[in-house]
Parts: sequence; C-alpha cells; structure tokens
Amino acid sequence: MNAHLFLSVFALVFVAELPDKTAFTSLLLATRLHPFSVFLGAAVAFAIQSAVAVAFGSIVGAISPKIMHRGAGVLFLIFAIFMMRRKVEKGAVSNALSHSTRFWMDVLTAFSAIFIAEWGDLTQLATATLVAKYGYPLLIFSSATLALWTVAAISVTVAHQSRKFLNPKIMKWAAVTVFLGVGLWFVAS
Repeated sequence: MNAHLFLSVFALVFVAELPDKTAFTSLLLATRLHPFSVFLGAAVAFAIQSAVAVAFGSIVGAISPKIMHRGAGVLFLIFAIFMMRRKVEKGAVSNALSHSTRFWMDVLTAFSAIFIAEWGDLTQLATATLVAKYGYPLLIFSSATLALWTVAAISVTVAHQSRKFLNPKIMKWAAVTVFLGVGLWFVAS
C-alpha cells in the first residue's frame, strides 16, 4: 500500500505539474539565471508549499483563487520588469556583484516566483486532498515534493541546454513577453 500510494502521488503530481505555470516559470528563469540557483530556489519553495498543503490543507483550500491569481499576476509583471532592465551578459559576469551574491539573488528570485505562483495551485490542493483522504502525511509530502523537484529539474535542464543554441537577447525578450502575458492574464482573470 505505501509503495503504491507513493508512486500514485508522485505520478499524479508529476503529470499535473508538467504543463503548469510553475514549471514554465522555472524554465524561463533558468534561461536567464544560474540554473542551480533556480533549482535550489524552486526546490525550497516547493518543499514549503508541500508542507503547507500537508499541514493546512483545509485552510489553503479556503484562500480565494482569485486573490492568489492576482497576486501571482502582479509578481509575474514585476519579474518581467526586472528581466527587461537586466542586461544580457556574455561570458563572465560583468557587473559589480560577486558571483556568490548574484547566485543567492537568483535563488531568492526563483524562490519568490515559485512560492507565490504555487499558492492554491492544483498540485498543492491535490496534495492536501490526498492527505485528508489517505492520511500518511510524511509519505505524501515526500512523494509530492519529489515529483515537483523532478519537474523543476527537467525544466531547468532543458532551459540550461537551450542557452547554448539560442541568442540571449531573443531569450530575454521571449521571457519578458511570456512573463508580461502570464502576469496580465492572471491579473485580468
């Protein structure tokens, strides 16, 4: 039962997250930021969101999806503005920030984007529902979080590999366009 439940939760969350806005956010961020920092920020955000879902499933379900979508929309718009203002770097980092500071700023950016966008998300609600139905909070937390991390790792890897073949300026403006579009869609819906 436990192995079957673990695999079932993993499959459900993995499939639900693949086409989700947070997977797409990880992908876009990893085209512009250090890939490991994006994964680390996303991983921490997903772990916290899974813990919230497990611990407070009924409370998370009570938060208005409209408020969550608008909040996520505003965040996407803010990230689009930051991406527009950020210069495309070729080769080594050519700004005044140290590599360490830049890395941790990228982690914080990824964490913030994923953390806000994941509130009230289908995978978070599914995790809360599965805990309510089956119990086993630690098993469901572990399985759901591992599925989310797997999707984030795939997104970051695909984005990082695409950086070798795509023009950084085109990627920057594509990311800005998508973030603006998603942000406006969330705010308007």
